Amino acid sequence: MELQRQGARLRLFSIRDTRAENVRHFPAELLDQVTFLPPPDRLADEVKALKEAGKLPSRLVLTLRHWGDRPDKSRVIEAAWIGEKLRQDGIGHVHTHFAGLGARTCWWIRQFYGLSYSFTGHANDLFVPDDHTPLKLPRLVADASCVIAVSDFTARWLRERHPASAGRIHRVYNGLDLEPVISGSRDAAKDSPPLILSVGRLIEKKGFDDLIRACALLRARGQEFSCVIVGDGPLRGDLEAQIAAAGLTDAVSLAGARAQSEIITLLGKSALFALPCVTEKDGGMDVLPTVLMEAMAAGLPCVSTRLAGVPEMVEHDATGLLTAERRPEEFSAALAALLADPSRAARLGAAGLALARRRFSKEVTGAHLLRLLRANGKTRPANLAQLFRRLTPALRAPRHPKNQPVMP
Repeated sequence: MELQRQGARLRLFSIRDTRAENVRHFPAELLDQVTFLPPPDRLADEVKALKEAGKLPSRLVLTLRHWGDRPDKSRVIEAAWIGEKLRQDGIGHVHTHFAGLGARTCWWIRQFYGLSYSFTGHANDLFVPDDHTPLKLPRLVADASCVIAVSDFTARWLRERHPASAGRIHRVYNGLDLEPVISGSRDAAKDSPPLILSVGRLIEKKGFDDLIRACALLRARGQEFSCVIVGDGPLRGDLEAQIAAAGLTDAVSLAGARAQSEIITLLGKSALFALPCVTEKDGGMDVLPTVLMEAMAAGLPCVSTRLAGVPEMVEHDATGLLTAERRPEEFSAALAALLADPSRAARLGAAGLALARRRFSKEVTGAHLLRLLRANGKTRPANLAQLFRRLTPALRAPRHPKNQPVMP
């Protein structure tokens, strides 16, 4: 929506139909613009009909014919369906979020229809790749017109592993609409005893087990507090058992999933925000947790860990405090330090709000992404749309031997 506000003309596709999944906070005016792909069986039938009508590039037809039992054929079929729509509309560039199936579909669109593509790499889509696909991350990076990383940490990680593409790897922070958080949390009265808030899925990389251990150490110090963890997930039962075993049922609660408006209210009532991110056993990690941006927008000091892009958000002793991961003793000491010094906590929180406005507002990040897409993709001003539409697919397609399949 911010890209459109800044002048981008977009065509939106969703490979999976999420309308029945009750996706929270999805604006109706944006949902109305999305083209959802048909279910897999119907999608295959529609692509077959395009083939029989002679509307598909010959390389695409031959690729499907020679695919055999290789995995990820669905990406080729998706590329055929989406690519034909894009060709009809004269669209020259496609961007996808996450370096997974969407990026692989875009790679095939480039092969068959000649569009440029780019993708945003976030976290586990980079660090825990899908080993069952013939299209690996190095190929996706090498053929992209540009690759967007959501943090300096991720950009460095990509450049070190893909040096030949380093000049096309750029950092664009995830953007957030800060104003609802700022205005919604401004006038809430602070809870007493002081409230420690945390938000996230109940999964390993959030480090909630370490937060509970830190709370037990706070209790041992004689510190009065309450801690609310908002979110749901597969570790709920384990965390409930841990809270009970630590004798913290009167101080630490799992609040389950909450609406955004409720989270904003809780941010306003909180003394500080805590998120002890950790590296998962398989290497997965949180790179740039959005909840930290929201806490900063609410003017809260944040306590987190030195992991991935977190130090680009929580600057130690400037907008919050950082500890090493999986060190609940250190984490507890950081919480105690801010609870004991409200004026310091307020100072760090105010600095966090200023940083969030400067670095993570959707206006700033949207403009940055749009500049990169216009500079690196086959994009064009709106008044050239009709001219571009007249170009034949052959003029825009990458050159391959005639009547040869394309295989990754």
